[in-house]
Amino acid sequence: MSQALDGKRVAILATDGFEESELSVPRAALQKNGVEVHVVTPEGKGIRAWAETDWGDTYDADVALADVNESDYHALVLPGGLFNPDALRLNDDALNFAKAFFQAGKPVAAICHAPWILINAGVVEGRRMTSVASVAQDLRNAGANWVDEPVVVDSGLVTSRTPKDLDDFNAKLLEELQEGRHSGQHA
Repeated sequence: MSQALDGKRVAILATDGFEESELSVPRAALQKNGVEVHVVTPEGKGIRAWAETDWGDTYDADVALADVNESDYHALVLPGGLFNPDALRLNDDALNFAKAFFQAGKPVAAICHAPWILINAGVVEGRRMTSVASVAQDLRNAGANWVDEPVVVDSGLVTSRTPKDLDDFNAKLLEELQEGRHSGQHA
């Protein structure tokens, strides 16, 4: 698979309070397969992780959100955590960035609470998705078909529930990245 992923670039959009493993584990899996990964943050500054029950490490940003657009990347990863997606779902630049990937038919992978961002971006209606259980009703209310499964793929949109699903999440993320654009995506 690595050869098919050479030259691919993926953005991981996050801010303070992201679940540490939901950024670090996908980033490592992508990099191991030859993918260039950029951590994109609202201000282009380091962000602090939430590590299950307490604050974790600070992660360097590669670039500020204002300095990138969807055309710079082949896919988007949205880590969860509670604080991170709650802040990003109120950030118009983050919502527009995420929505642009859907409009371009590019893969988007969201885990845990990250579908909150996609709800506010207006891209979940009619989608089959999963998330952490506490976001299930929010997704249903936004018109998504929520299911309780480790990983769900719907026309290039990869969703998972929690860090325990990261192996499945990463496998599908890599598969969708290899496949590339999906014409069935809609925004």
